[in-house]
Amino acid sequence: MAQFFSVHSEQPQPRLIRQAAEILRAGGLAAFPTDAAYSLGCRIGDADAVARIRAIRGVDERHHFTLMCRDLSEIAIYARVDNAQFRLLKAITPGSYTLILEGTKELPRRILHPKRKTIGLRIPSHPVPLALLAELDEPMLSSTLLLPGDALPLNDAEDIRDRLEKRIDLIIEAGACGMEMTTVVDLTGSAPALVRAGRGALAPLGLDR
Repeated sequence: MAQFFSVHSEQPQPRLIRQAAEILRAGGLAAFPTDAAYSLGCRIGDADAVARIRAIRGVDERHHFTLMCRDLSEIAIYARVDNAQFRLLKAITPGSYTLILEGTKELPRRILHPKRKTIGLRIPSHPVPLALLAELDEPMLSSTLLLPGDALPLNDAEDIRDRLEKRIDLIIEAGACGMEMTTVVDLTGSAPALVRAGRGALAPLGLDR
């Protein structure tokens, strides 16, 4: 049965954030709001939680997970970033973008794309995941809370509880956060390539033409 925490959307209560981090450290799987849509998240090394995300989402090993990071210095640990990529990341983060980059050996192979060895990375601008990341002192592995057969991500915490309370360990409620997913951009080529247009504006990427 999932625990249910109601937190302030702009100044989440430190006590509840600490408790949420303890649940994740114990191998828990959480649903939480972001600057795009609600997401599922767990620690990087928890194979069981990763498998549970795949089962809930109905995706296979080719699904690109997203590594949610606090800042650019964390991204540089887990992905190969050249100078041009770094300048672009600096211009658009934090924000509603997921960037596909080549993962480093710091990441378990099971969370990388099996053929391309890539990972999605992002720095959210929502105070709740940022507070959770700061308390954990490490990135979270995440995936948009879009269930099989649904056209849009789940956006209501009570709806999430009704549908998933027996399959996840924690629901963090901080009000509605939108239902538009992140803009996904592949940065592994010579120029940014749009994978999915979403909440993040295309103009800063030079892809709005």
